[in-house]
Parts: sequence; structure tokens; C-alpha cells
Amino acid sequence: MSASTARPPAPPSPPPAARPVRRRSELRRLRRGVQRRVLRGRRRAQRVVRRWSAVAWHAWRSSLQLRIGAITMAVAGVVVVIVSVVLFNQISDQLLRVKRDAAVDQAQAGVSYAQSQVAGIVTGDAASVRSTLDRTVRELQSRNGEAGNFDTVLVYRAGDTPRPAASRPFLYSALPADLVDAVDDGTQVYRYALVPNGSQEQVPTLLIGAPVPIDGQGGEQVDLYYAFPLDQEQETLSLVRSTVVISGIALTLFVVGIGVLVTRLVVDPVRRAARGAQRLAEGRLEERLAVSGEDDLARLASSFNAMADSLQKQIVQLEGLSQLQQRFTSDVSHELRTPLTTVQMAAEVLHESRADFDPHVARSAELLYAEVNRFELLLSDLLEISRYDAGAAVLEAEPTDLGPLLHRVADGMSALAQRHGCRLEVATPARPVIADVDARRVQRVLRNLVGNAIEHGAGRPVEMTLAANRTAAAVTVRDHGIGLTSEAAQHVFDRFWRADPARVRTVGGSGLGLSISLEDARLHGGWLQVWGQPDQGAQFRLTVPLTAGTELTGSPLPLRPAVVRRPGGTR
Repeated sequence: MSASTARPPAPPSPPPAARPVRRRSELRRLRRGVQRRVLRGRRRAQRVVRRWSAVAWHAWRSSLQLRIGAITMAVAGVVVVIVSVVLFNQISDQLLRVKRDAAVDQAQAGVSYAQSQVAGIVTGDAASVRSTLDRTVRELQSRNGEAGNFDTVLVYRAGDTPRPAASRPFLYSALPADLVDAVDDGTQVYRYALVPNGSQEQVPTLLIGAPVPIDGQGGEQVDLYYAFPLDQEQETLSLVRSTVVISGIALTLFVVGIGVLVTRLVVDPVRRAARGAQRLAEGRLEERLAVSGEDDLARLASSFNAMADSLQKQIVQLEGLSQLQQRFTSDVSHELRTPLTTVQMAAEVLHESRADFDPHVARSAELLYAEVNRFELLLSDLLEISRYDAGAAVLEAEPTDLGPLLHRVADGMSALAQRHGCRLEVATPARPVIADVDARRVQRVLRNLVGNAIEHGAGRPVEMTLAANRTAAAVTVRDHGIGLTSEAAQHVFDRFWRADPARVRTVGGSGLGLSISLEDARLHGGWLQVWGQPDQGAQFRLTVPLTAGTELTGSPLPLRPAVVRRPGGTR
């Protein structure tokens, strides 16, 4: 054989013991795959159920009309079901009672006739007994009555051997045993049972059995049975049932429709009032409701319009007073500029010449110079806050690297930190954090935060941290000083507010720094938030969007510090 026609050697087959192991591993993989698919399907179904449940619950809570319609449907449905069941039971009982009374009367008449026909049956032979029974059955079957169609069975019993004669084959064998036993005991009874008809279908049937008196002396007995099919009554009851169900559904829907319509007549004016109140809250003070009629809803609209008129007048008055106050503050601040400049120049001259004065005069010159500078700062803050109140503040945003800005703030506040014996710690990421901000305003915010942290930090380190994500940048300023209570944290950004009014400012300031910082943050579309606990320090967090005009959805730094220092300085 040539090399070109030689076949490659077959791979060695696995040993027989390895084949079951491989099959078991494959079965396990298949089982795990099926389990994973079932689990995924179950989770998907659970998510769909939870989503639709949430939608239904929201619709239930938010729609008064839906709740009233559902409650009306439930109540009307329960009432209709109860009334329908009672009505159907009464109709069926009455229908069956009429049928039963007519059947009993016909059975009693049949017993009388059968007694006259079989009076001498005990003296005849078997052939005459059979002919007498058949003739009697035919005669009974030909008699019409008010009970409708029926079948008859006449049974001659001598000892334990019955000889039945029936208008339909196998009818005697279909009779209930308890009915036969009761008739054998000499009692007239009736039963409702399922008896096969000519097509061997089980049909509800009224069975009546009664003994026929005869003059027998050898234990002979004759029993008469009537079978009245209830198929017509069943059709009548089915028709009544369908009519009751359709009428009940129609009545329920009609009641629900009336309830929804009435609810809508009431809810629509309330919804219009809610929309009007929302527009009024949005600043559309001219919003009013249409008044039609003289009912309660018309009085509601009239009351709403009267309230809107009163609110509009009061808001207009308050706006006028606010504008007057803003104008007064701005005018006073501008008017104070000229005399303040003069006083400041005189204070600088006296401060520079204090070496030539007596000690008490030199000290007075120093105090005058410090207070004039503080007054200058207060006046600048008043002018800035008046611009915010007047809506005249303008954001001059440009791409700025926040890391160097943070270090510039730390360098500028280092002298103040040294005087208070605390250390400034700055943590910035390795990558530059570029954000569209007004560098002057952000720097002012950070100076205010760092100054407050130094003043209230009790000489412990002040930590400044910078971080960023895809949409926002954040700076936290953390001190480990006296801290803030939850009530103080709610008022820390109020103008001229102090947690302890008796506490003297050591850094200086106007009392407007945090208020201006909050307005600077809002002007950037950002957040300025605070966390604090007594004796565990406080942390302020400034969050700004990286791109101007972007809405913030989160901050890259937590507001609450991950590690809280103890009062002794340990972690």
C-alpha cells in the first residue's frame, strides 16, 4: 500500500470505565443548563409581575376614580351574586315544587287505577300476571297529566323474586336501592336521581314510588314507580340561570358606570382645582377656576379664586417689600463706599504711624484699622448677597483644573492655620479634574469652608479631598472639632446665624460667608451640603457638574465621613 493511500491511525477509544463518567458529566451539564434556564425564566416572570404590580398599585393610589369604580364593582358584584343566588334558588324550588305536586297527584291516581287492574292477580298463573302487568303499564302510560312526560314501572313481587313491567327497558334496574327498599316497606316516597334515557344519557329525574294495595295472602306485593324526566325543567333553569347571570353582569356594569360617572362629575372639578393650585404654586398668580352653578363645587371654585386673589395681593406686596429691601441694602452699601474709603485711608495712616503714639493710642489705631477692614468685608458681602437677591449674579464659567485651585486655597489659608495650630491636609487624584466653573466663586466657597473648619477645628487637622466621576466633581472639607447638631446643620447656611451666639469670632468675617457660598454653589447648578455630629467634627461637601448646565444625579464623595475621629484624636 502506498503512502498516499494510507489512512491515519484512529484515535484511541476511551476505556469502558470512562464512558459512564463522561455520560454523567454531560447529564450534569444538561441538568445545570436546564436549571439555569428555568431560573432565568422564573426571575423574568417575577420581574414582570413586580413591574405590573407596581403599575397597578400606583394607579390604585393615584386615581380616586379607579378606587371608587373598583369598590363599586366589588360591592355591586357581591350584592348581585347574593340576590341572583337567592332568586335562582327560589325559582328552582318553586318550579320543582309545582312539578313534584303534579307528579304526586298523578302517582296517586295511577295507584288507584293499578289497584283496580291487579286486584285478582294473585289467582292467575305466570302468563296472566305478565299480561296483566303489561296491560296496566300501557294503560298508565296512555294517561296524560299536568306533570308532563313520564315512564312507569309496575313490579309484582312474590317472595324475593320481582317481576317488573316497564314502559322502557332497564328502567327498573336504574331505580335507586333506597327508593325500592322504602316502597317495599309500604311507604310512598320520592327521590331526585340521575336515570338514563333512551340514548343512555344520565338525565335528572323525579322518581315516585308507591305500593299498590292487593288482597294477597302469600306475601305477594305490587309496587308502582313513576319516572318524570326533568330535562325541560333543567332547560328552564339553565335559561333562568343565563338570564340571571347576564342581567347581573349588566346591572353590575350599569352600577359601576353610574358610580364612575358620578365620581367623574365630582373628581374633575377637584382635578381642575389641583391643576390650578399647581400653576399657582409655579408662580402663575393669575390662575383662576371657572365658576358654574351654585352647588358645592361652585363654592369650592369661588373659595379657590378668593384664596388666589388674596395670595396674589400678599405675594405682590411681599415682592414689593423685598425689592424695596434689596434696593435699600444696595443703595446703603453703595452710599457707604465713599465714607468708608475715606475712613479706611485715615485708619491706614494712623496704623502706619502707631509707633509714634503712646501705647494706648497705638492700640486704638490697631483696633480701628482691624474693624474698618472687617467693615469693608461686611460691606462687600452685603453687596454680593444683594446681587443674588436681585438675580443679577452672573456665572463666568470656564474649564478649570480644580487640583491646583485647591492647593492655592490651602496655601492662602496656611498662615491662619498656623495661628490656630492646625494642619491642612490636601488629597487630590492623580488625573486632572477639569470642570466648567467660575474659579473666583469656587475659590471663595472653599476659603469660607476652610476658614470655618480652622475656626471650629480645635487645632486638629483639616482635611480637603477632591474627587470626580463622569459627570460631577466634589470637594469635601473635614474638621474634627466641636461638630454640629442636627438642628444646627439645618440653619448653618442662614444669614448671620451662629450655633452659639455668645461665641466670639476669632477669624473675623461678616456672618454671610456660608450663605454666599450656598448661592455660589446653586449658581453653578451644584450642591453645598453639611454633615456634623457633636464632638466629632463636621464635613462640608461642594459638588459641581463637570459640564455647565448638566443636572446633578449624585456626588463622587460621600457626605458622611467613612471614618469618624474620636474626640481624643484617634480613629
